[in-house]
Amino acid sequence: MRQQQVLIIGSVWVEPNSSAAGKRMLQLITQFLERGYEVTFVSAAQKSEKAVDLISMGVHESFIELNNISFDHFIKKLQPQIVLFDRFIMEEQFGWRVAEYCPKAIRILDTEDLHCLRKTREICLKNNIDFSQEELLKQDISKREIAAILRCDLSLIISVFEIEILKKIFKIEESILMYLPFLFDEIDIHQQQKWKYFEKREHFIFIGNFMHKPNVDAVRSLKNEIWSKIRKGLPKAEIHVYGAYMNQQIEQLHNEKEGFIIKGFVEDAAQVVGNAKVVLAPLSFGAGIKGKLTEAMLCGTPSITTSIGAEGMYDEFPWNGFIEDNFADFAIKAKELYLNKPIWKQAQLNGVTIINSIYNKEKNGKLLFNKIHQIEQNIEKHRVSNFLGSLLQYKTLQASKYMSKWIEQKNRLIH
Repeated sequence: MRQQQVLIIGSVWVEPNSSAAGKRMLQLITQFLERGYEVTFVSAAQKSEKAVDLISMGVHESFIELNNISFDHFIKKLQPQIVLFDRFIMEEQFGWRVAEYCPKAIRILDTEDLHCLRKTREICLKNNIDFSQEELLKQDISKREIAAILRCDLSLIISVFEIEILKKIFKIEESILMYLPFLFDEIDIHQQQKWKYFEKREHFIFIGNFMHKPNVDAVRSLKNEIWSKIRKGLPKAEIHVYGAYMNQQIEQLHNEKEGFIIKGFVEDAAQVVGNAKVVLAPLSFGAGIKGKLTEAMLCGTPSITTSIGAEGMYDEFPWNGFIEDNFADFAIKAKELYLNKPIWKQAQLNGVTIINSIYNKEKNGKLLFNKIHQIEQNIEKHRVSNFLGSLLQYKTLQASKYMSKWIEQKNRLIH
């Protein structure tokens, strides 16, 4: 009997050491492999040396081209039972081809985070206006992303906050949405005993992918608004800034005299986070679950972030440190967490509770595949009940198909 096939169409190759999105994708791939699926991962992006070796895990890899008939032949031959799009832009590019040449396949969108939410917040911050429902609804990216969600059989949403936005503001039916946060093993007592003690740790840390604009903004805020306030009370403390794809804008903030140390890319994030005393993440915009903050919890490192940083990540549990939006208060709490062992220890335990309660890999993985099997059993009924999605699929199939074929023909003439 032929193995169940899952095709994952990635906007980028999987880089778990570079970004939370890379870790997330690796978690999903592992879930499919553990349940006996044959996994094929494809992307039109260029592969960097930071990409994980998926082939060694038993995953098939292939490069694909945008606006090219070769993908049609590829998917007709593969005939996967499930197609997973990594971000809505991949559904825009390839969703119509999947619908046409592999109509029975369940189409799943992994949103990573709501791009329209992150982008609208960035626009509002840039223009010095308050974020509002009206601003979110009027953005073109909102229309594009919501259309992609509607066209898919299921969308995986990483944050409870974003699920509420989709249901309440965009009126999306719950049947095509699934809350699926990061998937982690439980932190047991043996793991906790391996963590470095309070006295053995030193310095603050920030870690993030610098192709991600919220991270660039956060480090600039640290340097310009927060660090001097922290350093006044802790003259020997340092902050170490790590991350992939660091740009000149960040590198020029390096100042050893001020203890603001730019370190760059690190292969093993857990090691440097596990050596640090406190993670700082003053995020002014963004969306989804912040990998740097779950990483902190997994390493027993308390954190201070903003309400946007912690959004949708901790339910009603106490935070793994402090949540502060005012930068002066942020600095005060940073010093308190750095110096006060009982507060630091309690914050660490809060992180354990959050990971074990919300991000349980076994529990959430089971829910995901129960949902997939439920859709599989009656795919036609599931699609009929999503009338708006069927309508958009029909219209998009026509429009995208002919636009793509026009580009394809144009490319042929050029070459």
